[in-house]
Amino acid sequence: MASGTSRSRASLDSCFEPTMNWESLDWEILDRLREKFIAGPAGEGPYWHTITDLECYDFTYGERIGWKWDAVLRELLARQWTPPPNATLLDWGCGSGIAGRRVIESFGATHFARLVVHDHSALAMDFTEHRARLAFSELPVERADYRTLEGDGAIDILVVSHVLNELDDLARAQLAALCARAQTILWVEPGTHDGSRLLGSWRERLRGAGMKVIAPCPHQGACGVLAPGNERHWCHFFANPVPNIYADSDWVKFGQRAGIDLRSLPYSFLVLDRRPWETPAGFSRIIGEARHYKGYAKLFNCDASGVAELMLQKRDAPELFKALKHAHETPLQSWSHVNGRIVRIETV
Repeated sequence: MASGTSRSRASLDSCFEPTMNWESLDWEILDRLREKFIAGPAGEGPYWHTITDLECYDFTYGERIGWKWDAVLRELLARQWTPPPNATLLDWGCGSGIAGRRVIESFGATHFARLVVHDHSALAMDFTEHRARLAFSELPVERADYRTLEGDGAIDILVVSHVLNELDDLARAQLAALCARAQTILWVEPGTHDGSRLLGSWRERLRGAGMKVIAPCPHQGACGVLAPGNERHWCHFFANPVPNIYADSDWVKFGQRAGIDLRSLPYSFLVLDRRPWETPAGFSRIIGEARHYKGYAKLFNCDASGVAELMLQKRDAPELFKALKHAHETPLQSWSHVNGRIVRIETV
């Protein structure tokens, strides 16, 4: 019986082998998905009609989401943070599973005990489950059961990606309950004004419930962006796309058809942990991107004192000035500012 089950699973997994490429991509499916994305929440029903829908999405839109996750995970590694060892990872609202796979790839499959997936679409769970088995042959992969979703046991790692604009009241309540049980949360959203500020409200709620803020914040205090008077601002960043993406005619065609700027990968994110964590004092973070002018740059700065627009003179830090002009991903900075001007810069 066991061998028969094994053969059946192997046969099913073969249906999910990653064979999608630019030649086999169904552009009409991508057009339909784009219309669904533009139309609004997915509460009207799942995006996915066939496995090919998921394959086309994962190869294009999903890959771009993967680049955002790559940026987040690079930052976590740079901060010397790792998730709990031998942990179960729950990818909630998994879609094509790109988020869970990127997290496992970043830290290594041996760091995890198993991957558990959940989505309101059974087809999405099929795709995610079997694609993960192909990518991580030694890692147990399964669907979330009722006890996982509605029980009261601890959740080691909760991964959430691009869900905020799709939640109905029931899903929102379930996510809140899962967050309350999670030891670690890794959460990425598209980087829109409304979505980012909503994610900030989740930050405040979870910080108030005893979770430590690992990233993106350089402090453990209240979110400065949400302070009165900052309503037009939002906490977002930009990931680096793959190098020379405009030299790739296939990606150029995709960008034109999807109506997106391939170089722009805005995202918001939140990483929280219940384990002890000391945030180094005195660091700052650039929100969004620096805006460059002749001889100076303006940037929106976040630190323990709150958020504020600052000016960086080129003559004060020519190398940093140049780096901020050409890099999307900006690490934590160590500087002081007086009357809106950065006056002392230290190397991190």
